[in-house]
Amino acid sequence: MSARAEERNEPGALAPWLAFAGASVIWGSTFLVISVGNDALPPVWAATLRLALAAVLLGLWALLARLPWPTGAALKGAILYGVFALGFNFPLLYWGEKGVPSGLAAVLFATTPLTSALLGRALGMEVLTRAKLLGAAVALGGVAALFSGSFAGAVSPAGLLSVLAAAICGPTGATLLKRGGRQSPIVANAIACAVGMPIALATSFLLRESHEVPMTLAAMGPLLYLTFAGSMGAFVLFSWLVQRWPVSRSAYVSVVIPLIALVLGALLRHERLTLAMLAGSALVMAGLAIGMRGSPAPKTS
Repeated sequence: MSARAEERNEPGALAPWLAFAGASVIWGSTFLVISVGNDALPPVWAATLRLALAAVLLGLWALLARLPWPTGAALKGAILYGVFALGFNFPLLYWGEKGVPSGLAAVLFATTPLTSALLGRALGMEVLTRAKLLGAAVALGGVAALFSGSFAGAVSPAGLLSVLAAAICGPTGATLLKRGGRQSPIVANAIACAVGMPIALATSFLLRESHEVPMTLAAMGPLLYLTFAGSMGAFVLFSWLVQRWPVSRSAYVSVVIPLIALVLGALLRHERLTLAMLAGSALVMAGLAIGMRGSPAPKTS
């Protein structure tokens, strides 16, 4: 297909924003759901089950929709995406959240725009500008202010390092996926889940976790939600988005997620909004505006 034909078939300017919003809303709940699920299943075993189920369902989706499977650089990108964004990221995050509050985990993941900007520059995919660095720093400060009241208490140093490593692996996988070229986000995630699952399974055995089959609602509920909403929803939307926007721009999903969680808490659980939360929200929005202007979306005709 020619470049001009591709431009004619390119979704309108609204579609990426809808994907951005959709991924943000879904992921706004997943940090908490992972933490809840960890009470019922060993963490990395839960991640393994999620990846196995998602690989099967996404693979069936791709086959029924007769979607093309990637080859060459695109296949390599999907495999590396699976290794880093799922195979490494999931065990590190799931295990790390056993000793790190979900709010602090969200703060660590708010470093993603900065990591993405640095990775994009290192791989020659993006230009590193002062606006990108400033926007990422301001947004990170805003997320830290949002959760400043939840930092008290014991935090596992190993868990902290684990979640931070996960926050690096995630954008690394997304950057490598984009580097491989465009492909179906459904197929890319089917391949990635299939690649990430044995890595998570091996990690689970190394940690000597138990491997019981989940039978209770407490175990099945989080697993099914994270599979359908997270793996088949947010990850597919984000994979589609990252192939159309710069990775450093798409990565601002990670700083919007805490705002979504804050709004949901206020609306559904009547949680009180403090001055620090409001100030943090303002900083996040300021960082988002600066960073988005520093990483403009490609123009389409």
